[in-house]
Amino acid sequence: MPRMTTEMEKLSVTVEGTVFMTDKDLLMNNSEYFRALFQSGMRESTQDEIQLQNLGSLGFLITLRVLAGERPLLSFEEILQAVECAAFLQVELLTKHLVSLIDSDNCIVMYQAAATYGLLDLFHAAAYYIRDIYKQLEEDIHCLPPDLIQYVDSLTQSSFVAVGAHTPTLEFLEDVSRTMCFLDEEKNEWLSLGCIPDEASTFLAGVTMLDNKVFIVGGARGANKKVVEKSFCYDPENHSWSEFDSPHQLRYEVTLVGHEGHLYAFGGEYERVPVASVEKYSLTSRMWTFGKELPQPVAGPPATKAMGRVFLCLWKPQDTTIVYEYDTSQDELIAVSSIRRMQSYGHCMVGHRDNLYIMRNGPSDDFLRCTIENFNITTQQWTTLSGQYVNSKGALFTAVIRGDTVFTLNRVMTLLYNVDDTHNWKPTKEKSGFNKGGSLHTFFLRIPTKTKLMARNLYKNPHQSFL
Repeated sequence: MPRMTTEMEKLSVTVEGTVFMTDKDLLMNNSEYFRALFQSGMRESTQDEIQLQNLGSLGFLITLRVLAGERPLLSFEEILQAVECAAFLQVELLTKHLVSLIDSDNCIVMYQAAATYGLLDLFHAAAYYIRDIYKQLEEDIHCLPPDLIQYVDSLTQSSFVAVGAHTPTLEFLEDVSRTMCFLDEEKNEWLSLGCIPDEASTFLAGVTMLDNKVFIVGGARGANKKVVEKSFCYDPENHSWSEFDSPHQLRYEVTLVGHEGHLYAFGGEYERVPVASVEKYSLTSRMWTFGKELPQPVAGPPATKAMGRVFLCLWKPQDTTIVYEYDTSQDELIAVSSIRRMQSYGHCMVGHRDNLYIMRNGPSDDFLRCTIENFNITTQQWTTLSGQYVNSKGALFTAVIRGDTVFTLNRVMTLLYNVDDTHNWKPTKEKSGFNKGGSLHTFFLRIPTKTKLMARNLYKNPHQSFL
C-alpha cells in the first residue's frame, strides 16, 4: 500500500567536529553545493551522514538559522564565517541576508570578506555602500588593498533627488517647474535633470527607485482627481523616460515600493474610494499580478524597507498604528506589532539598520512639530525618541536615509540628521532648500557623470536644451 505522506529526510552534517541534524531537502533547495552533491550519483549522494572540510561550524550554524527563516545580527567574526559558507555552499538566501546587514560599522569587513571569497553580490553592494559614505570612512578605506580602493573610487555616489507634485500638462502649456532635480552637495545647488513627461503625474502618485531607475505609477489629474492611466520610468544611464503598463486596478494616492526586481503597489484610491488591493510588477516579465489584499482599504499607507524586508503601517480607530511586514516571497501581510498614539494628519515611516522610525504630526493643535517612535525589528521593542522634531511644511515626511544620515527637505532648506547609537536624530547640516511648492517625493539615485555635466551646463546656460 503506498505511503500517503512523506517524512523529511534527515541529514547529519559534521563541521569542525560539531554535528548538525538538518533537513536534506532544505539544503538541496537552497544550496547549489548540496544540490550538485546529492544529484551527482556519487557515494555521498546516498549517505545520511557527511562531513564538510575547511568550513567553520559557526558559519554553518548561521546558514541553518537563515534557512530556517531567522534574520540574525552578526558580529565581525560571524560575518567572516557566514561569507565563507555563503560562497562555498552557494547559498543565495544567506548572501541576501548579508547584503541586508551592511552598515557603516561592518561595510569594510563585508567588502574585504566578499572580495576574498568571491561573493560578487555582496562585494558590489558593500562597495556601493562605502562609496556613499566615503568621507565618513576615509581613514579606514586607506587600509584596504589598492585594487579594492580603486574599485570603490570608480563607482558613482548616490545623489539626493527631489520632484514636486505635478499634474499632467499640455505640451504647449509646458510647466517649467515640472523638473526632477538633484542636490550638488559640494556646491550646495539644486540642478535639473529635465522635465518629467507631459502625461506623467507626480500628484498623489506612487514614486520609487529600483535598480537605479525612477518609477512613477498612478497619480491624479486636476481637482476632480481623475486617475492617470499611464506609468513612467526614468533611466539616468541614458537620460531617458519610457512608459510601462499600469496596475490592473487604476489608482492614485498609491504607495509604491521597489524591492528585488519588483514594484509593489499598496492601496490607494479610485474615484475617491479607497482600495485594499496589492499588485506586484516584475521588471523581468513586465507583468502586474495581484497579491493578498490589505486588511482594510487605505490611501497612501506609509511603507519602507529595512533588513531586506518590506514594512508598512495601517491605522485603526482609537489611534492604533499596526506595523505589518509584507512577505514578498509569499505575497502575504504579517502583523508585526502595534502601538497606541494620537493620530494626526501626517504619517511617515523610514527604515535604518534593524529599526523602523515612524513620524507623525501632533498633538493635533501643533502641526509644526513631529514625534518619532522607533520600533526595533530584532528586539520587537518600541521607544519614543526624546523631544519633538520641527516638521515645518512637512520636511520630515520627505525623510530618506543614506548610511547613517537622514535627508529631509522643504522649500527653505535641506536638513541633515545623524542617527546615533541611541536611535536619536541629531541635526548636523543645513543645505539649500527645494524651491517648489506642494508635497515632494525624495529618493537617492546614481547619476552618471555625463548627465551631471549636462545638468551643470544647463544651470549655467538655462536657454540651452538639456538633451
